[in-house]
Order: sequence, then C-alpha cells, then structure tokens
Amino acid sequence: MNRNSKRREALLYHAKPTPGKIKIVPTKKYATQRDLSLAYSPGVAEPCLEIAKDVNNVYKYTSKGNLVAVITNGTAVLGLGDIGPEASKPVMEGKALLFKIFADIDGFDIEVGTKDIEEFIQTVKNIAPTFGGINLEDIKAPESFEIERRLVEELNIPVMHDDQHGTAIISSAALLNALELAEKKIDQVKVVVSGAGSAALACANLYVMLGVQPKNIIMFDKDGILHQERTDLSDLQKRYTAGKPGTTMAQAMVGADVFLGLSAGNILSPEMLLDMAGNPIVFAMANPVPEIDYQLAIDTRNDIIMATGRSDHPNQVNNVLGFPYIFRGALDVRATKINEEMKMAAVHALAALAKESVPEQVNIAYGETKLVFGRDYIIPKPFDPRLITTVAPAVAKAAMDSGVALNLIQDWDEYRDELMERLGSDNKMVRLLTNRAKTDPKRVVFAEADHLDVLKAAQIVHEEGIGKPILLGNRELILELKEELGFDADVPIYDPKTKEEDARRLRYADMFWKARQRRGISLLDAQKWMRERNYFAAMMVNEGEADALVTGYSRSYPSAVKPIMQLIGKAPGISLIATTNMMMTNRGPMFLSDTAINPNPTADDLAKIALMTAKTVRMFGIEPVIAMVSFSNFGSASDLSASKVREAVSYLHNYYPDLVVDGEIQADFALNPDMLKAKFPFSKLAGKKVNTLIFPNLESANITYKLLKELYKVDSIGPIVMGLDKPVHIFQLGASVEEMVNMAAVAVVDAQEKIKKLKNFNIKF
Repeated sequence: MNRNSKRREALLYHAKPTPGKIKIVPTKKYATQRDLSLAYSPGVAEPCLEIAKDVNNVYKYTSKGNLVAVITNGTAVLGLGDIGPEASKPVMEGKALLFKIFADIDGFDIEVGTKDIEEFIQTVKNIAPTFGGINLEDIKAPESFEIERRLVEELNIPVMHDDQHGTAIISSAALLNALELAEKKIDQVKVVVSGAGSAALACANLYVMLGVQPKNIIMFDKDGILHQERTDLSDLQKRYTAGKPGTTMAQAMVGADVFLGLSAGNILSPEMLLDMAGNPIVFAMANPVPEIDYQLAIDTRNDIIMATGRSDHPNQVNNVLGFPYIFRGALDVRATKINEEMKMAAVHALAALAKESVPEQVNIAYGETKLVFGRDYIIPKPFDPRLITTVAPAVAKAAMDSGVALNLIQDWDEYRDELMERLGSDNKMVRLLTNRAKTDPKRVVFAEADHLDVLKAAQIVHEEGIGKPILLGNRELILELKEELGFDADVPIYDPKTKEEDARRLRYADMFWKARQRRGISLLDAQKWMRERNYFAAMMVNEGEADALVTGYSRSYPSAVKPIMQLIGKAPGISLIATTNMMMTNRGPMFLSDTAINPNPTADDLAKIALMTAKTVRMFGIEPVIAMVSFSNFGSASDLSASKVREAVSYLHNYYPDLVVDGEIQADFALNPDMLKAKFPFSKLAGKKVNTLIFPNLESANITYKLLKELYKVDSIGPIVMGLDKPVHIFQLGASVEEMVNMAAVAVVDAQEKIKKLKNFNIKF
C-alpha cells in the first residue's frame, strides 16, 4: 500500500462510522421512568448523601474505582514530538482502548492545554476526584519527572507515567531472566545505555533497585557519554556519570555484559557487538528500527540474548504487558499510589510467568510447537491470558504489604476468578487468529476479486502478512480496482474465462472429468464448469497450486457450496460436512453449529457435528465445553427433535467420555452456570462455562447467530466449514471486509493445520 492509501485508511478508521475510538455506555437499566428516576432525580440524591457522609462511599456508588484518566499535554507524542493537546487526542484514546481490552478498565482521555508545570499539576489535582487512577502519557522530559513526582506526593490515588515506568518494568523482568540464562550476577554486570531520556533513566533506576551497581552503568545521550564534567545534565542524569570524558560508545562496549538501547536505529554495529562479553544481553528497543537489526545481531553472535520493541521478533518489550495489569491491581485494592514495591512486584511476576508452562492457546497464537523459557522466550507474550491473573494480584498484594491499600483482598482465588471473568468482554480471539496466521502465511485464492470489498480484504490480508492472495476474476477490472485502492503489490491474477488460462483450464477439466466420469459428468460439462471461478479455484487448491480458497461474497451460500462439494472431498474418516460460527460475545468466544449446511441432522449427524466442532474449538486453543441445546431439559419433553439430541448425547457419553458435553438442555440453563448447577447438579456442564452450542437443526442455529450479530453487533467469524479435505471457506452473501479478512485468516490457519497433519502422516507411515 502506498503512503497516500495508508494515510486514507488510517483517517477513515478514526473518522467512520463514528469519530474517535471510545464511547460511554450505560451500565444500568434506563428503559422505564422508574429506571430514570433512580438514575437521576430524585433517586440519585441518596448515593450523593451517602458519599457526603463518607467520601469513601464514592467507590461504592460510582464508577470512580474503575476509571483511569489518560492525561497529556501533547509535548512528546509517540515519534511525533510536541504536536499539541488536540493532536495528541487520538493517541490518548488509543491508550484508553488498551486499558479496556486488556484489563477491563474504563479510560477517559484528557488533553491539557498548558506546558507550564504548575498549571498542569493543578489541573490534574482539580479533576482527580473524578478518577480512581491517573496515567500520565507523552509529556516531555524533564518536566515529566517533576509532574509525576509532585502528583504522586500530592494525590491519594495511583499515578504513573507509563512512558517511563512501563518500559522499565518490562525490560527489568527480561533482564532478570536473561541474566539467569547467561549465568551472570546482577551486581557484577557492566551495562551500556544508549539514550538518557525518561524511559532510559527509569530503566536504569529500576536496574539499580534490582542490584546493578550505578558505577557499572555507562550512559550516552545524543551529545555523547554522560560524565561528571558535563554541565547540561539534569539531576536525574547526574546519577549516571560514571563514564570518562571522551569515551565513545564503541570503546564502552568492550567487555560490556548488557546493552540497553532507547535511542535511534542502527547505531550499534556488529563490531561493537563482537566486543561485548560472552552471552551478551542486548535490548535494542528503538522503534520501528532497533539500534541493531535483529537478524544481523543473531548472525553476528550465536550466544546473544536479544529483545526488541518489535512484535515480529522474539522477546518483545511491550508496555501492554505491564500498565493495564498494574493499574488493575492498584485499583482493586484502592491503592493511594503506585510505589516502588508495586513496580518490583510486577517485575518479578512477569519474570516468573515466563518460566511457567505456556497455555496451548498462546502456543497456537504464535505458531509455536511449544514456547519454553530460554533465549527466545525471556518475557511473556502480550496475548498470554494469564497476565491479568498473575501481574494484577502481585501488584495488589504488594500494595497491601507496603501499606498503601485501602481495600484488602481476603480471598485471592475468588479475586483471580473475577479477573478471568473480565477477559470475557474482550475480543482477543481475532488478534490471536491473525497473529497465528502471520507465523506461516499461505496462498489464499479470492475467487471474487473483481468486487471492491473482496479486493480490499485481499489487500489487507497481503499487507498485514496474514496470507498470500491469489486474485480470480476479470483482470482489467481487478487492475482498475487495485489502482483505486492503492493496492500496488504484485500478486497473481487469473481470469478463468480468458485464452491465457486455456491450458490450465483444460488440464483442470480433464482431471475433474476423470474423477467424476462415472458420476454423470461429461468432458464437455467439465470444460464448461472450469470457466466458472469457484470450480477453477477449487481445482487450484486440489492441485496444490494454492493452499486455501475463500468465496461466496456475491452468491448465495448453497450456490457457492455446490462446486466445492463436487470438487473437494471429505477429510479422511469424515462422512459429514458441517459449519460452525465463532461469535465474539461479552462472555468470550462462543461456537455455534451447524449454521449453514445440514437442515435437519439426525442423532448420528448431531454427534458428528459436535465432534467436528470440538476439534475446531481446540484448533483455536480453547478446550470445548459443549451444550446440545433444545427446547427441553434432560427428558422433560418426548418430541422427536428433543429425543434425537438426547440420543446424540448418549452416544457421545458412551464413546467419548472425556468430552465435556451434555444435553438436551435449554439455552438459558446452558449459559447460566448458577441456574444449571442449582437445577441439574448431575450434569457434566455443572460448574463449567459453556463455550459451544450444538443446535438441533439448521434453522435454529442460523437464526440464532444472525440475531446475535444484528441485534447485539456481536462479531462473527464463519461459517467455518468443517470436514473438508482441503481448506475451503465460504463467506456469507455480502460479508463485510472485516469478516472476509477474518475468514481468510481462518483459511490460513486451517491450511497450516492440514499441512502439519500431512507431514506428520508422511513421517509416521
């Protein structure tokens, strides 16, 4: 994508359909006059009076306890510099978004129109009663140091400047684990720091707290080495003036154990790296270009332990590993500040988490067979669901132990359960899915690429590295649309109806005819059908000239399915094709089957659909908990529809006893664990959170998923086709660009799985 196209896309993202990235949503009922009289006058007077009696009741009756202000004056925004408060607002909204999706904290961005320290501090103090915590953001040094210091001292709520402390906390956890792997003692290592701004100084300060000796830290800024004779240094920088005047960074690197880069790209040369001590630790965190290229570094030293700020390399130092969970823990115990003990607790929690067994969901997301503590895994991954239940409790406990907590947690297991429930409101699965696809992108045929939205989806798939698009359709129209979109990448384009494809089309037709000649297909039929893009595309996948196929945008589902069923066989051991939809609900991903293929499945079919869906759920790193739903509860009705569900469950219990599945059961009982446990304690679902629903017929499944999608704006991925021998997936008619991108990611992951199984089969046999 050219720069103008990227710029247009970014602007449209922020402008449409509603300007900005966050909004306020009511948390209480408001439909009736009674509701409104409780929400406002006269009912609102009662909590006001209770808070007037005891100001701490504000946490009981308002949202203060889960509300963080993201505050800036716009003087040091990302890589943009001093662009002013208004221009910084999109960044602050983005930070508020991260608070919400990672820790379920409501963030409210505030841009302050002053560069004066006293005015800024007074403004924040004046509005502090509204908030449970203050996240300072993108304020230039050295003013940021004084602003944070004063606000921490003068307010009784948590205050943290994430630009400083976030990187320090994450890199400190990485340092502890790197030193362990390098078998080096922290009080003896020599550290060279490139950069002397707020983040570098905060890192150095935390390293010293961990045991690094200040005399062993050699720091450089844009004017050279920091030393005692310099008169242009701040008080905080003067702590790191152990260097000798005139020393270059190349000289300082000789024998260094650790390099910390928070400066500029490509300033660390291979020669400097070679001069470091054995098992060198290199944190090159300049973005987007590190101080030394990752591949160059590992090619230069095979004993290196390296971290960067980039997501496409191992050991990403990402602030999102810290700030959401630090504030989560601080808010939950009503900490009056975020002190050093709480930061250190976060450091040790992150370091320890990297040594624990990694959930399969995380391995799948990053395309790893098994992530294990070592040189390429010294800090947790941002998508690790255990972060909230590891870091937040550690921070909360440190707040309690250090005497700054006003709300003491009594039951830690219950607290961790509450934290896990907060994750259900987040749509992490899409990020996990696309991230996994990116680990090994496959060739995906877009069979209707001469439609603007389909081509746009293919463009995103290409530019995000999710897959390698192959475009089918009218070549001239595709080229015209590509130019309109700014899609200038050189990707394959095929038009099955043109002379250029005669040889391929005839070859495909001959193969199809030979496979189906005893099933009423003539060679002439085969040649005619191969002019149709879905037949042509399916043969590309069959012949290994593409890895996956997505289609269906411009045609009804049955008409899109027909050629696929004719050309693509069932997977070995499979006698039934079915579909599932993954719905991104506020309780987490829910899988609904069968949403598109089988109108009235038998009991045997339902059992097979349940087994295939369970396999698909596991493909996403989730252990299936399956409810076979009906209008009946465990034999309360003798209708044929309920009976077949009961029969399917009986079969699954007998032959797959380890599968967590039960029914027939009504949907409300399936989705309400308390109701289910109270009424049906014997059920295999009692005490468990159902994540998969198998419906008795196509009608009920299809209606349910479309109602969820349209009434509640629940994101859907699917229908995901299950049971085919090749990765082929079909869009719903008129699918959105986002839905098509997600389905393409599913197709890539499906292809990865099928290729992996084929390799394992070949190795075994």
